[in-house]
Amino acid sequence: MTTRVVGIDIGTTAVRAVEVRDAETDNPVLLRCLEQPLPFGAVSRGEVLEPAVVGAALKRLWSTGGFTSKEVVLGMGYHRMVVRNLTVPSMSLRRIRESLPFQVQDLLSFPTADALLDFYPIKEVETEGESEPQISGLLIASTKDVVQAHIKAAKLAGLRTLNVDIMAFARSRAIHRGVTDPGVIVQIDIGGGSSSVLISSQGVPQFVRVIPSGGNQLTKALRVRLGIDEAAAEALKTKLGLSKVVAPHDAIAATVIREVTAELLESLRTTMSYFTNNWPELPIDRIVLMGGGARLAGFSGALHVRTGFPVAQADPFAGLELGPDVNEAQLRDSECTFVAALGLALGSKP
Repeated sequence: MTTRVVGIDIGTTAVRAVEVRDAETDNPVLLRCLEQPLPFGAVSRGEVLEPAVVGAALKRLWSTGGFTSKEVVLGMGYHRMVVRNLTVPSMSLRRIRESLPFQVQDLLSFPTADALLDFYPIKEVETEGESEPQISGLLIASTKDVVQAHIKAAKLAGLRTLNVDIMAFARSRAIHRGVTDPGVIVQIDIGGGSSSVLISSQGVPQFVRVIPSGGNQLTKALRVRLGIDEAAAEALKTKLGLSKVVAPHDAIAATVIREVTAELLESLRTTMSYFTNNWPELPIDRIVLMGGGARLAGFSGALHVRTGFPVAQADPFAGLELGPDVNEAQLRDSECTFVAALGLALGSKP
C-alpha cells in the first residue's frame, strides 16, 4: 500500500509538487512542497507541449526537493477538456461510463474516439416526461493526447503516474478537508491563462466553468499599452493593484489594470448569476479565492462589491500536520499556489 504520494501541478510558468504521507487517513502529513520554473512555451493553457522540457524540470524538482516517493498524481487543466452538467438514465456507474460515447458526441468538439470520458454522479433526480429515474452529474471529457503528454513528461522524469485528476476537483478536495459545515461555496482560482469556477454544496461539486482570462492577460495588456517588458509589467501589477489613488506617472497603468480586471470580475459575476438562476435551491454562502492572479491587491474586495458575497482567501493548510522539512512561513507566503498539488496528493486513490 502506498503511504507516500506526490501531487504534481504542471502550470504555465512552473511545476509544483506536494508530497503527503498517509493521504487516505484522517491525519495526512505534508512532508514537502517545492516548485521549479518552466521556460516559456513548454506548457500552454494547461497542455504540455514539450514533455522532455517538463520532464527535465520534474527531475530537477526531485533532485533539489528531496522527494522520497516517485508515485504521483497529475492534475489536468481545461484546454481541450469539457466539464459540463449532464443528466443520464439511472444505472450503475460502470454502465454509465460505457454508454457515454453514444450519449455525448454532440456535446464535444472532438470525436469520442479521441476522448477519455468519465462521469461524476451528483444525485438522482426526477425529470419531467421521463418514466425512469435519472442521475445528474458532471461529464468530464478530454482528448487522449493531452493526458498522454502529461503522463509522458512524468515518465521521462522516472515517475509512475497513479492517477490523473481535474485541477478544480483537487483544489476543492484540499479546501474542504476538515470543514464541518461547508455550505455552498464558490471556489475561484485565478490562474495565469484562465480562471476556473467550481461551485460545491456540502463538499460535492455541482457546477464547473472555465473563463479564458487570467493574470497573463493583465500582464500582456500592460506590456502592449506601455511598451515595457514582462518583468516591469509584473512589478507594476504588484505595486499598483486596484488602487484608486496613484501617482500621475502611473495613471495609464492603473487604468489598464482596472479595465482588464473589470472584465474578469464581470465574467465571474455572470457565472455566479447563471448558477443562482438555474440552481435556486442552492443559495451561495461565500466565495473562496485562490491562485496567483488573486494576489492582485484589492481584487477580493472588488469581487465582494461586484457579487455581494463574502470573499475569503483559501486556507487549505489549516490544521494539516507539517513535516520537519516544511517551512510554515514560506508555505503561508506562497498564498495557495500549492493548493492544487496538495489536493491531488490527498486524492491519490485511483
